[in-house]
Amino acid sequence: MGVKKLSNIQLEPHNFFSIKFKERKFKFTANQRKFLDTLLDPEVKIMFVSGPAGSSKTYMSLYGCLRLMSEDADKDLLYIRSIVESADKGLGSLPGDMSEKFNPFTLPLYDKLEEIIHEGDTAYLKQKERVNAIPINFLRGANWENKFIVADEAQNFTFKELTTLITRIGENTKLIICGDFMQSDIDGKTGFKNMVDIFSDEDSKANGIDTFQFTNKDIVRSKILKFIISVFYISLFLPKRVFLKTKNTAPKYIKLLTNRAITTPSVPKEPK
Repeated sequence: MGVKKLSNIQLEPHNFFSIKFKERKFKFTANQRKFLDTLLDPEVKIMFVSGPAGSSKTYMSLYGCLRLMSEDADKDLLYIRSIVESADKGLGSLPGDMSEKFNPFTLPLYDKLEEIIHEGDTAYLKQKERVNAIPINFLRGANWENKFIVADEAQNFTFKELTTLITRIGENTKLIICGDFMQSDIDGKTGFKNMVDIFSDEDSKANGIDTFQFTNKDIVRSKILKFIISVFYISLFLPKRVFLKTKNTAPKYIKLLTNRAITTPSVPKEPK
């Protein structure tokens, strides 16, 4: 599969079809550039993207789709996510129609659009109905053609919902499914990890389905978040007896983890 190299693509702010990109607040990591290369590859139709909080999963997915939209005025952007709340206690039923009820869950989309492109261009895309958002609950019967689709917070999708999602894809459509294995709000019912595992093989890749993983080294939100994610990995995946035994040397574990890319849960060697 021939990947469209990022080095051959101009990344400076530009203006195609009224989309003007803001200057980025951070430099892409090598892994983020590799992700963008993959997303821009016309042979890639579906991407499963995993990674910890703050590793730019949503930003990079929307950025790549907007880059492609800027070169193809016939395609639209569709944002999908669950209506599951991240708190233990919910707000209850929200007033209004479906659009009004779903509005609070689309804030991450418009926050990222505001970060990537100019405000007037966001309004233009909405006015032309080139940017839309729907909840995962309303996909049955849909058939997507000529679209770029970003499904966010996929760790809150069940396996059945993910099955419905990926079987909506039609011609000239690219689907990016983003999730974090560490954060799920549906009490063990997530199907994201199982779905990623199913398509993590060479046969899937040869047929246009790619799996991609961001790591703690791709976290751009803040330095303290890198520290927090490293501590989480220690507390969640280090055997309790080992952690208690080496409690006073925990900072060494943290330093070890923050200086390497965390991909799958593993136990680091005990520091000397």
